[in-house]
Amino acid sequence: MDLPKERVDALVATVTFNADGLVPAIAQDAGNGQVLMMAWMNEDSLRETLATGRTCYWSRSRQAFWRKGDTSGHHQHVIDLAVDCDGDTLLLSVRQEGAACHTGARSCFFRAVNDF
Repeated sequence: MDLPKERVDALVATVTFNADGLVPAIAQDAGNGQVLMMAWMNEDSLRETLATGRTCYWSRSRQAFWRKGDTSGHHQHVIDLAVDCDGDTLLLSVRQEGAACHTGARSCFFRAVNDF
């Protein structure tokens, strides 16, 4: 995204991280608005995302960065990032390469109420 450090610092300052230092991050397809997935970010992964323009989440199970696509090849390129009114949720507009879901589905939200 190539943002100046001052803008990154200003954006990060508006984010309210939870007691574990995390904030939910929702990835949405920049082309059609489809919600692709939800994952967690900490301050460092948010800064990494802003610095590189590729999504970098925080894996709670591995306690490590999770750079989307490093193992699957299904990268997410950030087009825009917004912070909600309370500062406690991020919305990432992304260009998705391949599937967003670990199941191979385009979106993690493929099970509708009528499917049950």
